[in-house]
Amino acid sequence: MSEETDTRSEVYGELAALGPYGVHPGHALITMVEPHPGHEYAYNRWYEDDHYYAGAMAMPWMYAGRRWVATRELQLLRSPEKSAIAQPVTAGCYLSTYWITAGRYDDHMRWTVAINKRLNRDARVHHARTHVFTAFQDHETTVYRDGAVGPRDFHALDHPYAGLVLEVIDAHEPGQRPQLLDRLRTRDLPRRLAGSPAAMVTVFRPTPLPGDRMTYVKQVEGTGTRLTLLWFLEQDPRECWEEHFTGREKDISDSGLGRLELLAPFIPTVPGTDRYVDRLR
Repeated sequence: MSEETDTRSEVYGELAALGPYGVHPGHALITMVEPHPGHEYAYNRWYEDDHYYAGAMAMPWMYAGRRWVATRELQLLRSPEKSAIAQPVTAGCYLSTYWITAGRYDDHMRWTVAINKRLNRDARVHHARTHVFTAFQDHETTVYRDGAVGPRDFHALDHPYAGLVLEVIDAHEPGQRPQLLDRLRTRDLPRRLAGSPAAMVTVFRPTPLPGDRMTYVKQVEGTGTRLTLLWFLEQDPRECWEEHFTGREKDISDSGLGRLELLAPFIPTVPGTDRYVDRLR
């Protein structure tokens, strides 16, 4: 039998009875990618029509996903000018975010490494792109604007939010990250969320990629110091950027615990379309 017909279906029945199967996003894949100039339409169609499904949503324990896009207008709002994440800071037109069931990271990673090798072998990988920021992440906390009212973090990638802000912060030293996280969770984020168009902020810390990852994805940096925040907005980020996100670099610096490495707004893509592709440059 070929690998496409011999699917060992009996094993699925055994695996379904094993391990955690809750709904909470214990882990995430957050990947910001820059299609090479001249390949924007081809990249978007490949990701929309094939990779989002075959390379992500069809995998075990990856239960929610959403793609986001930064038009040139949105790219120009980013800070800081000298970013440890993106060089130049405008690099990375597309952001994809995925939730992975808590406790299923190792199981998912075994599948994702194997399936990406297969996709690459079968010429189903678009190579005219650069991974600007791609990392699997462990969930640290979620801070809500409205307490128990409204969508939870496990709803966040399905709820029709109007925008997303990716924020990456590095603690000055690995030992300071717990203090930075505590300050964000108890003081900084509740203050920033109050009265804002952001309904919640999810906070993650990156984990190293496996040694047998695909070679075109660079190893994750800052695994001992970095925190990744996703701000889910009920309003287009262009309408609230000046009031709610300018001065963010100073906020982090004033804490004495870390520095802002990237603050980048996005809006959701429209699945199955090429909307916004003509506005990336």
